Amino acid sequence: MDAMTKDLWVFVETKEDGSARNVGLELLNPGKELAAKQGGKLVAIIIGNHTEAAISAAGEQDADQIIVVNGEEFAHYNTDAYVNAMEHLIKKYGPTTLLIGATSYGRDLGPRLSCRLKSGLTADCTSLDVNEEGIMEWTRPAFGGNLMATIICPDGRPQIGTVRPGVFKKQPPVENKAEVITEDFHVAQSDIRTKLLEVIQEAAEEIVDLEGAEIIVSGGRGVGGPEGFQPLRELAEALGATVGSSRAAVDNGWIPYAHQVGQTGKTVAPKLYIACGISGAIQHLAGMSGSDYIVAINKDPEAPIFEVANYGIVGNLFEVLPALTAEVKKLKG
Repeated sequence: MDAMTKDLWVFVETKEDGSARNVGLELLNPGKELAAKQGGKLVAIIIGNHTEAAISAAGEQDADQIIVVNGEEFAHYNTDAYVNAMEHLIKKYGPTTLLIGATSYGRDLGPRLSCRLKSGLTADCTSLDVNEEGIMEWTRPAFGGNLMATIICPDGRPQIGTVRPGVFKKQPPVENKAEVITEDFHVAQSDIRTKLLEVIQEAAEEIVDLEGAEIIVSGGRGVGGPEGFQPLRELAEALGATVGSSRAAVDNGWIPYAHQVGQTGKTVAPKLYIACGISGAIQHLAGMSGSDYIVAINKDPEAPIFEVANYGIVGNLFEVLPALTAEVKKLKG
């Protein structure tokens, strides 16, 4: 590896059309402050095909530098091509830290890289900081979410961590002033052990985009059964919101897993989170405490959810929600 820099890298994951997925753009926001603490540049790493939109989006998130690898072999994520490309870049440029979104792709890429480079990896982080010695402090849930562990990697470089989508928010776009470096790197098809034969879009009753939702109406054990989600759906429809749930509701089979918020579900940070019949276990709070405003509706005045809520309503959700829905519809005229 060439001389180690103090630069902090963020892997900006791309879609099949070359545009950027949100999680990489979200990580550029804390990345700016962390890179400054380490005394280096914030660098966005983009691997894909026809990535012009992703390059523009990364620049608007205030990256100092953007390193791009383009090629048809990178149009769809595959382990061999992406790991080889990232390993090449790291050995050439020598970053001290690499942030990767904890997506299905990121959870594949991160461990492969850490093994190749003989470095450490901290998975599924929910908080990031740099200590006085310039070493990253990665914080993640441990022991079933019952405590938060802060982990450091004092020796191996680069320090690598995967970070949950939705933990951080994108900053407002700025003027794109990033230096763009295009690397001419390709991976031969003979070195790619898997081959994409076909992309099949799964038919689903509804598309659940919890991570991108601005308003979420979420239900827990207190809804009592699958039919208990109906008043939540009615409120969500009136608000233009997405329906979420706690793990208890999913485990009971009342609603599909795609709706689950929490440590073992999605991490979300909407403008408004309405928790209905959710007690507020630490595992659930880990997935939604970054919401701008939290409204809790629960008949138990001692429910832990009220400790994090901006507004609390002690009452029966089956009485409160229809009244809220009616009021929302009235205000909308």
